[in-house]
Amino acid sequence: MLGSAWRRKLGWYPGDWIWPALLALLVAVVAVVVSAVWVADSSSSAAETVVATTAATSLQDTTTVPEPTPTATTGTTPATSPKLPPPPPPAQTPVSWPASKSGWTIVLDSVPGLNGRAAALAEAKQALHVGMKQVGVLDSAGFSSLHPGYFVVFAGIYDTEAEAQSHVIDAHRHGYRGPYPRRITP
Repeated sequence: MLGSAWRRKLGWYPGDWIWPALLALLVAVVAVVVSAVWVADSSSSAAETVVATTAATSLQDTTTVPEPTPTATTGTTPATSPKLPPPPPPAQTPVSWPASKSGWTIVLDSVPGLNGRAAALAEAKQALHVGMKQVGVLDSAGFSSLHPGYFVVFAGIYDTEAEAQSHVIDAHRHGYRGPYPRRITP
């Protein structure tokens, strides 16, 4: 009744079916979102309770402090020195590819020559900072196995492709998404 009164008053056009369909779609989306939030909330609170109970139980069962045992009977107590933090690692600088050496490396990035060597060196220093070893920069114009016009940020100097390939996973672990082994020929 309400629909027919509405059509008599406002008229009906052939494309007017879209509005009731959009309203039904909106109601369905809201229902899905509300149920997803409810399910996520109930499952996360249950998981938190289980983890908290399990952690508290295991801590109570396994935490024991042994009694100190007497050491020497000389009457002097050994001096305890405070634990000092380990010394910082030595400052690392990018390495150079050995002159006239053919070998394999892992390419971390190729920086266009227009961006300059400074950009590639900054990226190499960042790779050293995150823990990569033997990181350096090559000017691709000096190597026949590389496309000219780039500064190549590399990691490692290897004799075989298999050796280089085995270290690609290390680059992935340090956050590099597309490292690959590459032959370097002067």
